[in-house]
Amino acid sequence: MSTFIRDYIEREKINRRNFLLASAAGLTATAVPGLFGQGQARAALTDPAIAWSFRDKASAYWNAIYGGGEAFVESIGKPKEFLVALINEGSSEKSLADIKAFLAKNNGNCAIACDANDSPNARPVVEAVQQAGAYISTIWNKTDDLHPWDFGDNYVSHMTWSDEKPAEETARILFDAMGGKGGVVHVGGIPANNPAIERLQGLKNALADYPDITLLDAQPADWDTTKGAELMASFLTRYGDEIKGVHCANDNMAYGVLEALKAEGITDMPVVAYDGNPEAVQLIMDGQLLATVFTNPHWGGGITAALAYNAAIGKFKPSEEPHEHREFYGPTVMVTAKDAADFKAKYLDATPTYDWNDYWGPSNGPIQYK
Repeated sequence: MSTFIRDYIEREKINRRNFLLASAAGLTATAVPGLFGQGQARAALTDPAIAWSFRDKASAYWNAIYGGGEAFVESIGKPKEFLVALINEGSSEKSLADIKAFLAKNNGNCAIACDANDSPNARPVVEAVQQAGAYISTIWNKTDDLHPWDFGDNYVSHMTWSDEKPAEETARILFDAMGGKGGVVHVGGIPANNPAIERLQGLKNALADYPDITLLDAQPADWDTTKGAELMASFLTRYGDEIKGVHCANDNMAYGVLEALKAEGITDMPVVAYDGNPEAVQLIMDGQLLATVFTNPHWGGGITAALAYNAAIGKFKPSEEPHEHREFYGPTVMVTAKDAADFKAKYLDATPTYDWNDYWGPSNGPIQYK
């Protein structure tokens, strides 16, 4: 196996250590009170500052998200450094504090793209942006009762991915590789994350058609490689040979799972993942992963920034758009051994060129609530 997994784990440890040291020293961003606006969208902002608020740069997925944002910024004639990275390191408290500080620093003259880290954090983030008179587009995490159209133009849009069906498809690929019988474990994301919930539900949906497959356990590893390795090691201690397959809610955790399996001398355990990161695609080509699901983070990162910025400068008025343009699904592509090489050539070895004014072209329709 490539050494990139071990290197990846070490980078995560260093990033976490640096964040904790900064927090202890009081260096994390805090809001400056009294500088916000009156909670009304301005007719149009002039040269607004742009930020992307996301989890970390150790992940290929989030690097691709941010890279899409940089591509959009360059498309409007600005250097990519104009895009500010607000990295929350998996902390919802830091996510909110950093956004409030960014709003205060720029007196609300802002356009923000954001993953709120967990669903409950989305509302205070959006409320802070509206109060400042700024604009925000979000991805992945929000509660079902939070809608952009309830915030006028300030909350421009929300995009998520319909993870349940793709996760069900990866589960079926996994179960077939297991011969339709045996025990499976699920390595999950942050419990309050919408994608973590949907990806586990997709696994459970597939189980209904495989009566000889038993779900032995499903526990969170918080999207983290190191935690994924630790959880898999604990699963092996508890269940041993009963485990015949592993369903991972993202690629990063799958890397840790593979390391834990390798440490026990297990090299033939079928494992599926999610996100379509370059390393995961290579592992599929090398025969170490069965499948992953690509959500086109480059496009998602760029179009989310484009929506927030172009609404802020008055290029379009969100409140005049239909609901399906304000809450919508992003695209997904299943990647397996039979198509991994073609996928890599199209999406990873080269970056497709996107029209950042085509806000909804590759999207997959309005969000459906159950």
